[in-house]
Amino acid sequence: MAQTLNLALAGAGAFGIKHLDALRNIADVRVVSLVGRTLQPTQEVAARYGITHVTTELQESLSRSDVDAVILCTPTQIHATQAIACLEAGKHVQVEIPLADTLAGAEEVARAQKAAGKVAMVGHTRRFNPSHQWLHGKIIAGELTVQQMDVQTYFFRRKNINALGQPRSWTDHLLWHHAAHTVDLFAYQSGEIVAANALQGPIHPELGIAMDMSIQLKSRTGAICTLSLSFNNDGPLGTFFRYICDNGTYIARYDDLIDGKENTIDVSKVDVSMNGIELQDREFVAAIREGREPNAGVAQVLPCYRVLARLERQLAG
Repeated sequence: MAQTLNLALAGAGAFGIKHLDALRNIADVRVVSLVGRTLQPTQEVAARYGITHVTTELQESLSRSDVDAVILCTPTQIHATQAIACLEAGKHVQVEIPLADTLAGAEEVARAQKAAGKVAMVGHTRRFNPSHQWLHGKIIAGELTVQQMDVQTYFFRRKNINALGQPRSWTDHLLWHHAAHTVDLFAYQSGEIVAANALQGPIHPELGIAMDMSIQLKSRTGAICTLSLSFNNDGPLGTFFRYICDNGTYIARYDDLIDGKENTIDVSKVDVSMNGIELQDREFVAAIREGREPNAGVAQVLPCYRVLARLERQLAG
């Protein structure tokens, strides 16, 4: 039997709860500390999951000798500083996407990981969804080559609220959060990105961000990607990936996959779960136990953040 791995989880909101549900399915893993912005709702979540230590201060969790690793599901703007704090405290860390909201922040985390020698992983969930895993296996085996990816990432979010409809303490971002999923996945499936262009719509007068964005990418293999993102779209919601390949067309939505003629492809045997978040957490735990770099380790995803920084400079110019 493996030794129990004790985790702290910071961020008891919608995505933190997804991780708590996923971690329940992983053997010999225990969440021993829960960090939240306000005490009472965090205590309520902790009670549901049998977590005994609750705090509003990450540093309090980091000071505990029984905490081996941390999962950060906190606001984007503090991901980098919190990840560095975890590493400097001698804890392994998984940071929910995005790693940072600047390239400088992402690079600082990479330096901290190298200095600490701990596992540092980023929640690029698309690498782990069974639908995208199935396609990745075919690509690696030489059975498919991506010619074009057409991706739609659509939400209806004209107020500062989270996935549960609750007020947010921070502002989400189409480029530094939602585009990061596709930029990383496109490179993962088709190779290094060698060209990138972006356009954005009007800036929201209250939120201060663009609510619509269009991004074009090209990989070293010649594959292209068109990504459309919106916070103005009133349904259907979510992200839809169309893979146009040399040997078939496939449409992925989270953990589900169909071909171009709408035939369902069974991806239930691709991995031990159909839940991408659970598979992501399993990889984090396995990398710690095996003393190796995880899939979506900080060094692996840095190229994504270099592309985002390049796009940000374009949009600002």
